[in-house]
Amino acid sequence: MREWGWRRSPADRALEGALWGVAAMVALVFAAMVGQVVWEGASVVDVAFLTEGPRDAGRAGGVLPILVSTVSILLICMAFVVPVGLGTAMFLTGVAPSGGRSARWLGRSLDVLAGVPSIVFGLFGNAFFCQVLGLGFSILAGGLTLACMALPLFIRAAETGLRAVPGEMRLAAAALGLSRSTTLLRLMLPAASRAIVAGLVLSVGRALAETAALIFTSGYVDRMPGSMFDSGRALSVHIYDLSMNVAGGERSAWGSALVLLTLLVVIQAGASWMTRAWVRRGYTA
Repeated sequence: MREWGWRRSPADRALEGALWGVAAMVALVFAAMVGQVVWEGASVVDVAFLTEGPRDAGRAGGVLPILVSTVSILLICMAFVVPVGLGTAMFLTGVAPSGGRSARWLGRSLDVLAGVPSIVFGLFGNAFFCQVLGLGFSILAGGLTLACMALPLFIRAAETGLRAVPGEMRLAAAALGLSRSTTLLRLMLPAASRAIVAGLVLSVGRALAETAALIFTSGYVDRMPGSMFDSGRALSVHIYDLSMNVAGGERSAWGSALVLLTLLVVIQAGASWMTRAWVRRGYTA
């Protein structure tokens, strides 16, 4: 406000102080949570913890099979979410008539799916992927179930980013004779890449933290999976089991939580790097 020449009234100062207080409170909650996980888990995580399998119901040993299962489930989830989610978002913003019946019903369906409890997705995944498709308790069934959960969030984030692209960009592309597909792929997607990646990171966070849906689909087995058709235990399920069902498993649970948090940070950093590369490539290709 000062650079515009406005005078700050007492109400402005009070509002600014309140906003700083809210921001500080959110930062403190985040710092307390991360600090607790790092403090409790740093003494547990070492090379052996990352390269060995669990022993004694998880009280001893490491999390290598759990980590491999988690990454496999996540890769299957993202391999389905990214193309289907981007395609749906581009359909809603570039193909379907604005305010048309198809866009309206699809949008309502996404909003309903985003609010469905995870346990319902787990029951659906068990009934459809595990039984109807015959996948059984497997990493593939778990990844596809998580994809169904993550899709609404990712599609809405990508759609919001695409709709935020200035209309002048579309008009300029049309004036230059660019096709609709070229405009979407070369102009709009790079311009909306930050919103798309933000939606992807949020989707990954929800998938990594999911427990209920994976118990019903990917299973509970803590051995190293041989293929995506084998059962595998995710880190979130492992943490839940150690905390709730295994006496003396809290120490390994904190270590597993630190590994899960680190995995999320690495994914977010990789997504940010991909965003910058995508923007440069999109505008120069």
